[in-house]
Order: sequence, then structure tokens, then C-alpha cells
Amino acid sequence: MTGNRWWRRGSIGMLVLSLGMIGLGTERSVTAGLLDSFGMGGDDEAVVEHPPVPTEYKDKHMPIGGWTDPKTIEEGRKIFMGLVDPEVKCAKCHGEDGKPVKAGARDFHQAKRMNTYEDSFWFWRISEGVPKTKMKPWKEKLTEEQRWQVMAFEHTFSHDGKAEPHEHAQQVKR
Repeated sequence: MTGNRWWRRGSIGMLVLSLGMIGLGTERSVTAGLLDSFGMGGDDEAVVEHPPVPTEYKDKHMPIGGWTDPKTIEEGRKIFMGLVDPEVKCAKCHGEDGKPVKAGARDFHQAKRMNTYEDSFWFWRISEGVPKTKMKPWKEKLTEEQRWQVMAFEHTFSHDGKAEPHEHAQQVKR
């Protein structure tokens, strides 16, 4: 009888993990979160389905040359570090080196993960924040240009500190 109860509990656990694996339409699966919390897998291993970008952000794209422009990246670094406005310090959660210092903050070094973000998606998340997380909306504190600058700087973390174009299959080619 005791073994039977254990099996039922195990089955419920497997059901929860299975549901997490199919994603339930969330940005990140339950399974990926569990693996992360145990130091296994991590974001680079997770299958990610992003919510659709709202209409008002769909046509927003990094200005031409922005991903690799040294001036843009330097301005983004200043914003990221809180040197432009102390109330806007991305490094407070994401770490000065792009490695998170607060639980749940995105690790910008994970190239596989970062390359799944279209520029319009990334810009939307910086602008509006991320629901059910500590990521705040920054559109009231940062101009559109400043949000692109921060993205350009953040992008360098996933390329060993180098300025590289952000290209992937879903991105709109211009």
C-alpha cells in the first residue's frame, strides 16, 4: 500500500514535469526552470518559445550599424552601469560583466539564448518589462535611442566582449 502511494506521487510529479516540457505556452518551461535551479542544463539548453511581439513593437529594429558602432556600444555601457542615470542601472541585476547577480535576471553571456531574441522582441522587453519578474519597464526612464544603445552593449556579452551583428533566421533583413 505504501509503495502504491509513492507511485501515485511519482506519477503526479512526472505529469508536472511533462507539462513543463511542453511549455504550456509560457516563455520558459517549468522544466527549464527546475533544471536551472539545480545547476543542470540552463538557459542554453532550454527550448524557448517567445510570446508574440505586440504590434506597436513589431516594426522596431536596431538602427543600421547599431550592433557594431563603438559610440553606440559605449553609450549603452554607461547606461547599463548607471553612469547616465543612477536610477537606471542594469548591472544591479544583470551584473557588471553581464553575469546575473540577482536570481531570475537574464545571463547575457548565453549566446544560444540571446540569439533567439529578435531585436523587436528584445526592445519590447526592455521597454515594457517582463511580467511576473523583477524586470521593470524602462520606456519612461530611457529614450528609444538609449534602449537601443543598452541592447547593443548587452549584446557584446554573448560575443566575448566583441561588437558583432545580431543575426538569426527570424530577424528582418534590411
